[in-house]
Amino acid sequence: MKEITESEMLRKAAAYCSAAERCASEVRKKITSAGFPEDVAERIIARLSQERFIDESRYARFFAHDKFEFNKWGRIKLAYELQKRGIPAPAREEALASIDDERYRSVLLELLKSKIKSLKEKDGRTLFNKLFRFAAGKGFENTIIFDSLQDLLKDQEEQPYADFME
Repeated sequence: MKEITESEMLRKAAAYCSAAERCASEVRKKITSAGFPEDVAERIIARLSQERFIDESRYARFFAHDKFEFNKWGRIKLAYELQKRGIPAPAREEALASIDDERYRSVLLELLKSKIKSLKEKDGRTLFNKLFRFAAGKGFENTIIFDSLQDLLKDQEEQPYADFME
């Protein structure tokens, strides 16, 4: 099999970045899996960054937007996933701040309304706990979950969250 040169790998990495938004860690993984040493990978990534094929803050904004809109992930899960991908803290914070608060709360409420339909629970406390764990698993913050569950369950006679409020 023909061995790939560094310039060919640069071209392939540029094409890889052009196909979709990529972060440096994804590109590094691709380059090193092709058999190139770490120093070559860093040179290629530096060049791609210089030519704006790789932009960590742009990647973070698109990643946060897409995972929020399509996967309905909360800010906690988004922050964790961005950190896992090596995105710097300022870029993560900027991406998370770009999510509209009103839209964020409405998505959580939609998720909870959808989930409540699939639950067969009659006991208010158990229902509350299952919904809370579900939303926390999606990466939403406890205070926002609590507020949304209060709004959603306020019409029920038995308020399963009464003892949490005190």
